[in-house]
Amino acid sequence: MNTKTTLQLSKDIVVPPMGESISEATIARWLKKQGEHVTMDEPLVELETDKVTLEVSAPTAGILTDVLYSQGETVNVGAIIGRVTIGDSSKMPEKIEKANINIEPKAKASENIPLSPSVRKLVTENKIDPRYIEGQGKSGRLTKEDVLTFLDKGKEAAESISSPLQAPEKESRIERVRMSRLRQRIGERLKEAQNTAAILTTFNEVDMTNIMKLRAQLKESFEKKHGARLGLMSFFVKACLVALKEIPAVNAEIEGEDLIYKNYYDIGVAVGAPQGLVVPVIRDADQKSFAQIEQNIAELGKKAKEGKLAMQDLVGGTFTISNGGVYGSLMSMPILNPPQSGILGMHKIQERPVVVDGAIVIRPMMYLALSYDHRIIDGKEAVTFLIRVKECLENPERILLDV
Repeated sequence: MNTKTTLQLSKDIVVPPMGESISEATIARWLKKQGEHVTMDEPLVELETDKVTLEVSAPTAGILTDVLYSQGETVNVGAIIGRVTIGDSSKMPEKIEKANINIEPKAKASENIPLSPSVRKLVTENKIDPRYIEGQGKSGRLTKEDVLTFLDKGKEAAESISSPLQAPEKESRIERVRMSRLRQRIGERLKEAQNTAAILTTFNEVDMTNIMKLRAQLKESFEKKHGARLGLMSFFVKACLVALKEIPAVNAEIEGEDLIYKNYYDIGVAVGAPQGLVVPVIRDADQKSFAQIEQNIAELGKKAKEGKLAMQDLVGGTFTISNGGVYGSLMSMPILNPPQSGILGMHKIQERPVVVDGAIVIRPMMYLALSYDHRIIDGKEAVTFLIRVKECLENPERILLDV
């Protein structure tokens, strides 16, 4: 009896759980090609959700023999998106060939290939004959991305004919890039906030003289003792905590017909990341010292730049602070981060002439903007909140001494 087998054991590559309320992701890109050897725990594919980008690693060493979804396709949590065949890499190609596993599938027309529900829905809605679309998936499988690309090319052709502004010679200078899932979700959430909340913005300005002096005096000893730079954000977080405790509506949210008042303070700090704006959260900020807040901010900022933020870093904030000043913004009207009811906008520090005790002096000034949901926060409360923040920043001993 011939005991030699031509089939190899394989392990599935599965979309992992990605946190509460997230049920699907998009294939951002495959890091390994079908047919390549992989080692155990080697990153194979990047998945993109509306909040984070994460890598899925190889479940075992072997050959990536099956890539079941292409870049741009949407996959559900728990879905099998590929397989790694286990075995000796030096012998693997022969055994794969005997098992009739096609390592390099050729693209071909999708006439006789079954369509996935999402692809079938798309071609039906747009009245497209799938036989005219070349499938780029496994074994010529037609993917959702193939159909969308086909539709985009049709739109481009129609626009080039109908629009006199788009001359043919300009086509080579146009780059079309599909929006990332994160960018699409950011747009959806911002539009949701505008459509749902009654957003108003109130402004004030703060004299940063005392904080600038305090930082200049203490920054070296602070960094030497705590291993973190004494930045501005910890002062703003502390100032907002004072104001949030006095005006609890700003830390609350609306849920149906109920007002949810939160007696904890998880402060989101908006930062720019390569994939877009993200808002990691400082948990229980009211229980942290200046040093702990600065350490948290540095750690979260580093993770954001490296694309390593986890879901637990991003969910559950009660109030957000956004610093457009790092990009040079002098004044803006920040948009709420649903379901939160308030967001503070920081801006560029700029020396300006101001009147102090009847005299014109030059001071480092910053405009502050509080956007708030008028359904839950009254104008008086919003103005009072911003004044408290201003008072704490102009007199930092109040937050240092908790008075």
